[in-house]
Amino acid sequence: MKKFNNTDEFLAAQTEWQDGLKQLRSLLVATELEETIKWGIPVYTIKNKNVVGLSAFKDYFGLWFYQGTFLEDPAQVLINAQEGKTKAMRQWRFSNEEDIDPALVTAYLEEAIQNQKDGKVIRPAKPKSELVLPEELEQFLVENDKLNAAFQEFTIGKRREFSEYIREAKRAATKVQRLEKIRPMILAGEGLNDRYK
Repeated sequence: MKKFNNTDEFLAAQTEWQDGLKQLRSLLVATELEETIKWGIPVYTIKNKNVVGLSAFKDYFGLWFYQGTFLEDPAQVLINAQEGKTKAMRQWRFSNEEDIDPALVTAYLEEAIQNQKDGKVIRPAKPKSELVLPEELEQFLVENDKLNAAFQEFTIGKRREFSEYIREAKRAATKVQRLEKIRPMILAGEGLNDRYK
């Protein structure tokens, strides 16, 4: 994913959905939300708390409401894009700019802002304290004392992120590729998701 320094760069790179994204951005910046870039997309916050993101994909563009599960959704436009994985986030997809109803979008934005102010949030579940490494990662660490020592310096949460990253790979070849990818990160003391925080 290309990294952007600001929303103007992000919009300039969007050839397919640029007009619709600009229209949504104009509605977002008309609110009290602050515009920033996180995870390579524009994110709109209140007191550094994520409220909504603006994003574009191959088949659609849209808004990501970080605590969208609390929105009343009278127009029934919100979906959970990762059913079973995300509890709070909801997506509003658009396939063309004519689908954007400015008054309706603004109403959803205002409700999301108020929900954030009211503290309506679903926090990620606390991970189990016991960490069980996948065999491949355990073997990888056993074979290299320096790597193992660096790995043990991480918090249990960061060790769990590396562990899940390897466990989620389906194919053995993918696991090997992922192990090679995380080796320099571990040695540098960089967590798997540090660059996105």
